[in-house]
Amino acid sequence: MTDTLSNPLAARDHARAQGNTVVEAMPVLPPVASDLPAGVSADALVWEETIAPGGYATRRLVRGTRLRLIDTQGDACAGLQLFNAEMPTERLNVADTVKVQWNAYLEAGKLLLSDMGRVLMSIEADDAGTHDCFAGTSNAAANARKYGEGRNSGACPNGRDRFLLGAAKHGLGRRDVHPCINLFKGTRIETDGAITPVVGPFAPGRSMVLRAEMDVIVVIANVPHVLDPRDAYTVTPLRVTAWRGPVTQGNDPIRNATPEGLRAFQNVEDFYRR
Repeated sequence: MTDTLSNPLAARDHARAQGNTVVEAMPVLPPVASDLPAGVSADALVWEETIAPGGYATRRLVRGTRLRLIDTQGDACAGLQLFNAEMPTERLNVADTVKVQWNAYLEAGKLLLSDMGRVLMSIEADDAGTHDCFAGTSNAAANARKYGEGRNSGACPNGRDRFLLGAAKHGLGRRDVHPCINLFKGTRIETDGAITPVVGPFAPGRSMVLRAEMDVIVVIANVPHVLDPRDAYTVTPLRVTAWRGPVTQGNDPIRNATPEGLRAFQNVEDFYRR
């Protein structure tokens, strides 16, 4: 192999020979999925990818797009950051997501709110029920202490640096990486204020669908939950599928479920009324 790669022409031929290689964790180009929901055309598909353990992915999604996440083997942890694609200084605000909705536990019908009072995405469907708005994600120092390694290029990459890589693809920097929510791994707040992790492993195949209420930049880091008590770096693949769909209408039940939520949707509608 060394002799082959030392020759530029042989190295080129070797690289081209890998062109049809398919592995589990990779984007599918063009996107293809055999399990789209009823009524969704294959032409509407815009993103199909499996994110490797320790990996990350990012995409710009237009308003109305549905984003389905599947915990294929029961041990994925989808750290999620969101930005307003038109004005990335507006981004997911976890504190407002919790306090405005009077609820700390995400589920179907809940909203992911920005720091400007708008809905970035809503949770259209969820059969997992274990999500986390409190713990954030790991960093290089925390992973080095726990696993002996925390670098992006190492065996145990951390969530913060994975988010940084994803944000950089949209011209964003370290100061833009903000507190995340964690999907498929949960926490429970005890009566004394302690945070108890609820990290599984769970049954394979749990899924959820998010609906983009604005044009958004999505950054996902699939790394172990920062409070996972297991000594080993444990996380499994995460499947991501997205398809174009209709923008939320005035009679939508999620939009009208609460006065606080309705106001957040009205703020979105005012933004696009320009």
